[in-house]
Amino acid sequence: MTTKINLKSKFDKFHEQWSPKIIAEMNDYQFKLVKIKNDFIWHQHEDTDEVFIVVEGKIGIEFEHETIEINEGEMIVVPKGKKHRPFAKKEAKIMLIEPKEVVNTGNIESEITAPSDQWI
Repeated sequence: MTTKINLKSKFDKFHEQWSPKIIAEMNDYQFKLVKIKNDFIWHQHEDTDEVFIVVEGKIGIEFEHETIEINEGEMIVVPKGKKHRPFAKKEAKIMLIEPKEVVNTGNIESEITAPSDQWI
């Protein structure tokens, strides 16, 4: 089935932060939307790279030896196994592209670990 997806209308369907919502699948990958603000936890994904695309706003990703700012319309690929901590001073809207069932907190179990199967 071929259906277009409007990112703005999908973002309007939820308000919580740090809780990725699946909007599409392609092969074994999922496209997820998430709103973020403030600091996330340090974590890593041992088995997969992770793509962050900033749809609206600005985010930072702190690595062990540097911090990279990603602005609206920009993206970054975080290599598998690389410890990182995303953050946003003001609410930002981002898209993640990652394999199915990737846990948002990677190798860390936490109160902010989100379900990996929430569709909108």
